[in-house]
Amino acid sequence: MSRSILLILSLMLLLICAGLFVVATAMAEAHYITDSLGRVVEVPCEPKRVVALAPSITEIIYALERQEILKGATRFSDYPSEAEQLPKVGSYVQLDVERIAALKPDLCIGIATKDHKLQKGAAQLAALNIPFVALHPEDIETVMDSIEIVGELLNATDKAQQIIGDMRIRIARVKQVVASVPNKPKVFVQIGVTPIVSAGSATFINQLIETAGGINLAAGSSPYPRFSREQVICLLPEVLIITSMARSTVFERIKADWFQWPSIPAVAHNRVFIAPSNTFDRPTPRLVEGLEQMAHYIHPQLFGEKL
Repeated sequence: MSRSILLILSLMLLLICAGLFVVATAMAEAHYITDSLGRVVEVPCEPKRVVALAPSITEIIYALERQEILKGATRFSDYPSEAEQLPKVGSYVQLDVERIAALKPDLCIGIATKDHKLQKGAAQLAALNIPFVALHPEDIETVMDSIEIVGELLNATDKAQQIIGDMRIRIARVKQVVASVPNKPKVFVQIGVTPIVSAGSATFINQLIETAGGINLAAGSSPYPRFSREQVICLLPEVLIITSMARSTVFERIKADWFQWPSIPAVAHNRVFIAPSNTFDRPTPRLVEGLEQMAHYIHPQLFGEKL
């Protein structure tokens, strides 16, 4: 066999080997995940530029101490305070796809909803070959599942397990304390000002109330039922909690308005409280703080100021 033919064969073998190496490298740099929308998404093994498409995801990424790869977040990402400085990409249901694309992410993580605007945004990201993983936390357990998944996506599994372990210990502590309490006070949580809106059964707030040893007066099929003031008065709540994204001055005015009705047991016994909304209804590790605070509101004799 001539020297030239051997040289050609050697080059061909090198090219084949190089091609196999590229394929193997590509396979090592990406894997697949089935998200909460039922979509199979190809994601990088080591993401470098992540955009969080919900405030809860932003918060989870900070809790996992992976904020250095976080390049953008949605409008209401306000915790921790450093998150407010991130470039904003619209709201979690109305994404600014052009802004997201400009940030050149190799991974987007968001929350799955039935909102058609979010579905449209997800489709647009897919058309641009931008990986988008949608999670769907519905209760405390699936919040912990979401923390675990984000930890796996961002190579922060140890930190995720540490956070989840701490949450489980604190949840178990609350459950243990309230397990022997015979009396479950009636609780009304006001999350809307005009009209008065509360939280039904399929909400984080309902789970916090029940886990903390209370009865949710707004429990029912509607996730966010509306009430008149007269209806709330007739329900005779023993604990009344006002939680909203409104300014604190608005909080105080609403609280003062309730004190015009001393027939309400919560008013008569000075058990009307103002609480930050994010710890009660945002699916993040801080939900356990919301649980502990709820336990204090409902059973102050057992929990004092803080666990």
